[in-house]
Amino acid sequence: MTVQSAARQAPAPQTPALPQARPETLGLSSARLEKMSDAFRREIDKGTAPGVTMLVARRGQVGYFEAFGRQGPDAPAPMARDSLFRIFSMTKPIVSLGIMMLLEDGHLLLSDPLAKYIPEFADQKVGIENRGQLDLVPLARPITLQDLLRHTSGITYDHTGNGLVQQMYQQSRLRSRKISNAEHAALVASLPLVSQPGDEWNYSRSTDILGRVIEVVSGKSLGAFLTERILAPLQMADTAFHTGAENAGRLAEPFAADPWTHEPVKLFDMLEKPAMESGGGGLVSTTKDYARFCQMLLSGGALDGTRLIARKTLQLMASDHLDASVKINGTLLQPGHGFGLGFAVRTHEGLAPYPGSKGQFFWSGVAGTFFWIDPAEELFAVFMSQGPGQREYFRALIRGLVYAAVE
Repeated sequence: MTVQSAARQAPAPQTPALPQARPETLGLSSARLEKMSDAFRREIDKGTAPGVTMLVARRGQVGYFEAFGRQGPDAPAPMARDSLFRIFSMTKPIVSLGIMMLLEDGHLLLSDPLAKYIPEFADQKVGIENRGQLDLVPLARPITLQDLLRHTSGITYDHTGNGLVQQMYQQSRLRSRKISNAEHAALVASLPLVSQPGDEWNYSRSTDILGRVIEVVSGKSLGAFLTERILAPLQMADTAFHTGAENAGRLAEPFAADPWTHEPVKLFDMLEKPAMESGGGGLVSTTKDYARFCQMLLSGGALDGTRLIARKTLQLMASDHLDASVKINGTLLQPGHGFGLGFAVRTHEGLAPYPGSKGQFFWSGVAGTFFWIDPAEELFAVFMSQGPGQREYFRALIRGLVYAAVE
């Protein structure tokens, strides 16, 4: 047997499991965790989701990891701990971490103007709606990398509203997976901003642009950089911008139509390799993989003796970067929350309509995935589902279920 053929037949790398312990040894109530299991079974029986997974870890060990239902509405396979999900915007914290690693390497500053790395942004304008027309005005100041990380760049998303700028986004090729990251960035730069940089929080394609900055600075594709610097060191073996045909039996799929609105549900093909490696929403992953990323964050930037980011750099990322002068648009940031460098951050014990701790940080994916890190309770949780219309319901539901189990 040749060396080359031996390599082809070598088993695929496996994601190592985090250590596990009985819930009570971690300050978690088994009885309350069983109540959470009951709630998931009820939701699946009601047809809210085909299946879900849920993992809760505390004090460095997993106290709860279960899978419920099926991988898809017509799937013969039950949902499994290693089922693969489109994590969409849970890609953003990973890419944001990559930017901060380049900062630690001395390749960039948060105050750097974006145009330093992508010159097309030097001539961008802000679109001001005026009696149904769009007036284009110059930038009051350049977009910075910090703006991109905290979504105050003035860039937007085509699905967060229907203003004149967003209509231009909708009519463009920005959603295409067949354009490169460089082409995507140039296209965003050709469209006006919805606000002056620094004035408003608008959830946006900013992290896609950060993915292109990583390519420019590192000289590598975004996927290659993330694998080399984050995914491989954390042994996140199942996380990438697509997965191979050998994993076709592990794909979690949604209902063809939303169970509440009956609108069609269309998500990207996880087996198709895209030209655009979307830093804002393109990764495929598993609950086990993302749990390793979360444990690294909860541990202050290191896991199993491998440090990815310094403790103080991570502290900066997980701090609120929005002052009172920044207008918050949309409903993604509930009362009592701000936004850091890649994560939402809880700023108050109260105000929000669900339990949590001041200082916890988190984000989610549009198809139904969600995670949070709670340093005060030494806890993190990862939830995976593929149901876009049910995502906000599940985000609120699982927060209450998990914190009810904390003793």
